[in-house]
Amino acid sequence: MKILLLGKGGQVGWELQRSLAPLGELTALDFDSTDHHADFTRPASLAQTIRTIRPDVIVNAAAHTAVDKAEAEPALAATINAEAPRVLAAEAAALGAWLVHYSTDYVFDGSGTDARDESAPTGPLSVYGRTKLEGEEHIRASGCRHLILRTSWVYAARGGNFARTMLKLAAERDELKVIDDQIGAPTGADLLADITAHLLRTAQADERLSGTYHAVAAGETNWHRYATFVIDWARAQGLPVKVARDAVHAVPTSAFPAPARRPLNSRLATGKLRAAFGLTLPPWEQGVQRMLTEAFSR
Repeated sequence: MKILLLGKGGQVGWELQRSLAPLGELTALDFDSTDHHADFTRPASLAQTIRTIRPDVIVNAAAHTAVDKAEAEPALAATINAEAPRVLAAEAAALGAWLVHYSTDYVFDGSGTDARDESAPTGPLSVYGRTKLEGEEHIRASGCRHLILRTSWVYAARGGNFARTMLKLAAERDELKVIDDQIGAPTGADLLADITAHLLRTAQADERLSGTYHAVAAGETNWHRYATFVIDWARAQGLPVKVARDAVHAVPTSAFPAPARRPLNSRLATGKLRAAFGLTLPPWEQGVQRMLTEAFSR
């Protein structure tokens, strides 16, 4: 099996290089690759790359993920998040290849308190959410065999993430303010990569599994509880923590105005994924603790 991975340098792309390697012959590219074009700001070049490599599977881990910045550059966000996936899907359909694509909880409006399943009405609040939804729609319309994985609150040990930011601030400040009215499930890039490899192995034998799935860690939290979990872990490990536990204050989203509106309810129901592929998804705390241990333990 020939696999083409696009966006290898991102958090999910980095982990995918590990999880996909045992499945077949892997070609991993990024926007600045020189052997083949993989620049998502030039979608036409992606088509030529696919026609040259002729993969059996295309895994797209590239995206415009700067949510606030996208509000000021909607055309660029649309090119990367919607037009490029349209090209990938068209080429996958022509080749008879599978396309794996990652989407987001931002395709929903974040209302209510229930976990949304894959059939729930969408209603993005931001340019990022709208362009990611458009990318999904292009893929579904193409007729290609596909796995669209909607996820949320992605982190990795490599690179910047919410936990790193919280630990840096906790070591410097006497008090912190953290949002408590956004609810979701922190999901590790390593978990997404492992899920992807499992899904591909299974779907290769059953084309009826083509479709859209929600893929997040089990459980739920808010950013304030997430921050408290991380800081408590650091304190127990003897890492420098200046802020007292009762000085990590919960505040609403309105306390931190931003160009892009965030969904307050990012709960995603994963029953379809678990039933179709026989998966058990670990609790979010387990993945975050593993990431912290890898990134910060002495």
